[in-house]
Amino acid sequence: MRKRERRKTQIIQELRQEHALEKLLKHAGMARSTFYYHLKASKQDKYEVLRKEIRSIYDLHKGRYGYRRIQLTLKNKGYVVNHKTVFKLMQELGISSLIRVKKYTSYRGNQGKIAANLLKQNFKADRPNLKWATDVTEFKVKDKKLYLSPIIDLFNGEVLSFTISERPNFKQVMDMINKCSKQEKQGLILHSDQGWQYQMKQYQKTLQKKNITQSMSRKGNCLDNAVAENFFGTLKSELYYLNQYNTVDQLKQDIKDYIKYYNYDRIRLNLNGMSPIQYRAHVENLI
Repeated sequence: MRKRERRKTQIIQELRQEHALEKLLKHAGMARSTFYYHLKASKQDKYEVLRKEIRSIYDLHKGRYGYRRIQLTLKNKGYVVNHKTVFKLMQELGISSLIRVKKYTSYRGNQGKIAANLLKQNFKADRPNLKWATDVTEFKVKDKKLYLSPIIDLFNGEVLSFTISERPNFKQVMDMINKCSKQEKQGLILHSDQGWQYQMKQYQKTLQKKNITQSMSRKGNCLDNAVAENFFGTLKSELYYLNQYNTVDQLKQDIKDYIKYYNYDRIRLNLNGMSPIQYRAHVENLI
């Protein structure tokens, strides 16, 4: 019965521009109050499917997405909806991004200087494997510590290689470099801070063998390596700070899972709503 009345309401609403409402209601055998009741209900249900999609996207990304990323995800799925509507619907659903970016402490060790700052805070790259950045960050799990060392491509923010260690040793950095096993094209720059790991002769020789030019931040200037610092801030805000870890093994596995998610699934506003992997594939298809 209600389904039939809702259908009648829809037809009457469509014909109102051409016919008087009273005549339409009389012809349909529907009371005015019934018509307006179903008309109001239909407007309330207008976003029913969209609400479900928003909730699904929010849950899939574990509350990490705010309304702008959800709006872009909806756009990628074919929905035509602006960010203001998404924001309003998220408020109605009682959900919002769980992420509140916090500063992190990067492990640096003793500092010196053996390479020039070639990037000079120019973090844009128009192709893959032109500019890379690296750094080491520290996590605490009760009375233990964990260290993450990644290589990030400045072209799309993709994590190309990473190692995780319970001690900030030189082997960790070398393993990270050697995971990028191919000989790189001439002109590739790998930027870091002035940490002791990057001052070692073996590190420098390995970069030379791979045709990689070394670049270093100015002493005490964290903005010179902002790409790596921003990645660590994002990872910690979206993973580490949201969970309570009892073992380093648990955190290790979650970091590995997060980096895969970060590369393949987590869309970025500055990559036109694509993940790093999607963006690289998109650009390569255009070439």
